[in-house]
Amino acid sequence: MRCLGWKFYDADDYHPLENKKKMAEGIPLNDEDRIPWLCTLHDILRREDTSRQDTILACSALKKMYRRVLISGASAIETNQPEQPREKPALKILFVHLDGPMDIIAGRLEKRRGHFMPLELLKSQFDTLEPPSAPENFITISLEKSLAEIVLEIENAILQSEALME
Repeated sequence: MRCLGWKFYDADDYHPLENKKKMAEGIPLNDEDRIPWLCTLHDILRREDTSRQDTILACSALKKMYRRVLISGASAIETNQPEQPREKPALKILFVHLDGPMDIIAGRLEKRRGHFMPLELLKSQFDTLEPPSAPENFITISLEKSLAEIVLEIENAILQSEALME
């Protein structure tokens, strides 16, 4: 995404220490653990949007509610209202759902070194997952593709999205 001039953030870098400790102990995070973290990420995206900086955020926004928090911040929780098709979201976000079988993802997790989330938590992530659906703004890309193919598909979706907004 560097070729697009976009700034990159890894959401894992913004987990509070308590969340990292909990995951390191093999305890899955719950909504109460994730919401403050997601609000922090929303604030980062809002700041970058205000300064007109396009941004990529790598984040496991597993539930629809979590994606709504990324778009609207804490107000998404307070209202807890279903989205209205004509409602203008606080931030324009294209969600990229990287979809793949558990064994492929497990293989990639096993290769990570020094990360606080153990492989044992992968099943809880799959159990929590609510794949994006209409009217959410998203694309789904298979993790069975090569990294180069995945990046190209994301870049093409971003460029198409920008062209539609002009």
